[in-house]
Amino acid sequence: MSEHRNRLDLEPDTVERDLVKLVLTVVELLRQLMERQAVRRFDTGDLTEQQEERIGLTLMLLEDRMAELRDRYGLRPEDLNLDLGPLGPLLPRE
Repeated sequence: MSEHRNRLDLEPDTVERDLVKLVLTVVELLRQLMERQAVRRFDTGDLTEQQEERIGLTLMLLEDRMAELRDRYGLRPEDLNLDLGPLGPLLPRE
């Protein structure tokens, strides 16, 4: 293994993009979990029509903001999925 391959690239632009990628990955995981929980609550009839509207709007706004941030940092949705080795990907593939 060459010495060059063991060095970390600590350029400010790369560090910022990598940090944003990690944060967006965590937010995307939480967004998907919230969406699944909302769908379960919709299906069981636990929510009023106003609550359904509010949750739906919140999830749409969060998804839009995520798309804006991905675009800003040149990330694709699939870039936010971490490979967990034998466990597979962190996020379900769509």
